Amino acid sequence: MTARPSIACLGAGRMGRGIAVAFAYAGHAVTMIDVKERSPDGFAALEAEALGEVKKTLASLARFGLLAEEDADTVIARVSVTPAQGMPAALAGAGIVFEGVPEVVDLKREVLAAASRCVGPDVIVASTTSTILVDDLSGAVENPNRFLNVHWLNPAYLIPLVEISPGAVTDPDVTARVKALLEGIGKVPVVCAATPGFIVPRIQALAMNEAARMVEEGVASAEDIDKAIRYGFGFRYAVLGLLEFIDWGGGDILYYASRYLEGALHSDRYRAPEVISNNMHEGRIGMRTGAGFLDYSGLDVDAYRENRLAEMVDLLRHFGLARPPVLDRE
Repeated sequence: MTARPSIACLGAGRMGRGIAVAFAYAGHAVTMIDVKERSPDGFAALEAEALGEVKKTLASLARFGLLAEEDADTVIARVSVTPAQGMPAALAGAGIVFEGVPEVVDLKREVLAAASRCVGPDVIVASTTSTILVDDLSGAVENPNRFLNVHWLNPAYLIPLVEISPGAVTDPDVTARVKALLEGIGKVPVVCAATPGFIVPRIQALAMNEAARMVEEGVASAEDIDKAIRYGFGFRYAVLGLLEFIDWGGGDILYYASRYLEGALHSDRYRAPEVISNNMHEGRIGMRTGAGFLDYSGLDVDAYRENRLAEMVDLLRHFGLARPPVLDRE
C-alpha cells in the first residue's frame, strides 16, 4: 500500500478541524498547529476544544451511518494538536501543508512564510482562503512554485467540492498532485483561475443578494423564496450544472429571457454576457444542435436525458415527494 502523506493544518480553528476530519477519515495522520503563542493552560484548553469537536463530528458521522461507532476512536487517534513553538518539528514530516488562519493578508503571509521555512522545497503549501488571491500571498512563501489556493467549502468534511486556484508561478505538477490527493479522499476538485470569488462564492453571492433583494422588494416571503430554491432551483442544479442546464433548454432561451428581465426590471445585472449571443450566432445552442457550452457530438442524447431524469426521480424520493399515480380504479 502506498504511504499516505501526513497532513499539517496551520490553525486549529473551524477550517483546520474540518480538514482534519476529512483526511483522518481517509486514513491520513493530521497535525493541527496552533499559530498563536499561548500559555500552557491556554493551549491545553484549545487542544481539548479542537479534539472535542473532531470527536463530536465523528460521532455525528457514526449516527449518520458513515462509520461504525467503535471505529471513531481509530480515526480520532490520527489527529493531534501542536503548540506554536512546536511548528518546526511538526512540519518536518508533513507531506502537504494547509494554511487556515483568519482572512487577514498580513497574518496569512506571516504564517505561510514561517511554515515554508520549516518544510522541504518540494512540500506543497496551500492556503484555504476564500477571498484572497493566490498571487497576493505567494510572495511570502519560499519556493512559491509549490504554492496555491485550495478552497474548501464548509463543512469541509462533508461538502465534496474543493476549488483549486494555482498562481502565476505554480508548477502545474503541484496542481495535479493536489487534485489527485483530494480525489483520493473522495473529494471532487475543480481548477479555476486566480480570480476573486473563485467559482462557488462568486455565483453564490449573486444568488444570495438577489434572494435578499426579493425579500426587500416584497416579491415573496423569506420562507417561500427558500422553498422555491430548495424544490426548484436547487433541485435541478443538484443534477444539472448551470451551464449544462443552459444547454439542456437552449442558450437562446436564456438570451431572450435575459433581455426581457433587463428591460422589465431596469437593471443591467440581468444582461447576458457576450458568450451567450456568440454561441447563438455560431449555432451552439445546446443539446439540440450538438454543442453549446459542452460538446454533445457522438452522445446518445436520449440516453443522457433519461439518466438525468432518473437522478431527479431519486431526488423526489429523497424529499418524500415521489407519489404513485391516481388511477381511480373501482
